[in-house]
Amino acid sequence: MTGSVIRIVLPPHLRTLAQVRDEVKLEVEGRVTQRSVLDALEARYPMLRGTIRDQVTQQRRPFLRFFACEEDLSHEPPDAPLPPSVASGAEPLIVLGAIAGG
Repeated sequence: MTGSVIRIVLPPHLRTLAQVRDEVKLEVEGRVTQRSVLDALEARYPMLRGTIRDQVTQQRRPFLRFFACEEDLSHEPPDAPLPPSVASGAEPLIVLGAIAGG
């Protein structure tokens, strides 16, 4: 089985850390889920380990959100399949820095 090519859009500070200019394209083997995409991202860009999710608990960092197909996927289970258009590479998975304030 060949992997899926997934497109990921990172916020500017993480693009700088990973030393990439534009979106990242990664091959993901098996089911395309938040966990499998983030595993592939951290394997290719080890400097991102611990920046998007906690290294111990694997929980998403509080001020980061995941979006795809104009939907907030931040509270979806990590092993839930991502939308088919993300799995096919037609749409990117967007990692967005949330803004807090009051």
